[in-house]
Amino acid sequence: MLQIFQSHNGVLKESQVEFSGGINLKNCWVHLTNPTDKESELIVRTTGIPEDMLKAALDEEERARIEYDDGCTLVLFDIPVIEEESSYFTYSTMPLAAILTPDCFVTVCLKENSIIHQFINGRIKNLDTAKRERFLYMLLYSTHTKFLQYLKQIDKSSQRIQRELHRSTKNKELIQLLDLENSLVYFSTSLRANSIIIERLIRMDTKAVEEDSELLQDVAIENRQAIEMSNIFREILSGTMDAYASVISNNLNIVMKFLTTLTAILSIPTLIASLWGMNTGVPFQGKLWGFWVVIGISVVMTGISAFLLLRSKTFKSKK
Repeated sequence: MLQIFQSHNGVLKESQVEFSGGINLKNCWVHLTNPTDKESELIVRTTGIPEDMLKAALDEEERARIEYDDGCTLVLFDIPVIEEESSYFTYSTMPLAAILTPDCFVTVCLKENSIIHQFINGRIKNLDTAKRERFLYMLLYSTHTKFLQYLKQIDKSSQRIQRELHRSTKNKELIQLLDLENSLVYFSTSLRANSIIIERLIRMDTKAVEEDSELLQDVAIENRQAIEMSNIFREILSGTMDAYASVISNNLNIVMKFLTTLTAILSIPTLIASLWGMNTGVPFQGKLWGFWVVIGISVVMTGISAFLLLRSKTFKSKK
């Protein structure tokens, strides 16, 4: 999908895309979401951006970096995204390419995401598509703000799952915690890669106006805070998973111990009934009251066995 925007008094207005003939992209923001070959060809032909640079973000495994080619600057960084599972949400990252040309600002990503939607829907104020460097810094700032927001959501989800684990002996909740831990791994890796990009931009930002420099410094602060939060939550979640795995294993041991005790107790009357059921002469054979004597013996021996087992340290539950 190809979208073209231009700001007027801080408000974005979308322009119609015409594939026939040339289009004027002066001071425009061009956004492509999983573009077709036709859309890519139009932007390459109109802007002069190298095709490899334009399609860099379409590879989910592409690493964050800064490149220069033919007067164009590529800033490739990772953004957070939400992925919906069957009954819950997980989090991941994907690359987003921001390309600065002499005339326009171009962004490319593989999927629709909430960060770009914030800009398109007017949630980011005072946008100026003619100021390409500032537009890039605002995009980076929104990205790391979203990282922090998702990290807080991950923390709340982990706390909810922990409450469910208190009364659960199943693996469902542990699998959800594992998915959240994987999300934190993706976040931590992407944030560290983004930090390298931000540091390089700061070193390059020698001629920028003071307002833009302050915004870039804010981006660096948000990035460091997100990295710290990600590492802390990851360590907490890892320890929590180990602890609850041990709890679930202990709960299973308690259940197995109870079943073992019950089996040992029930084996006593079964043994007695088996002995009196043999096809040989047995005590009380042919007596009407013999059945009740055998039942009484079974009850007494079962009671004694149950008393001894329940008092045994091996089978006694420790709280």
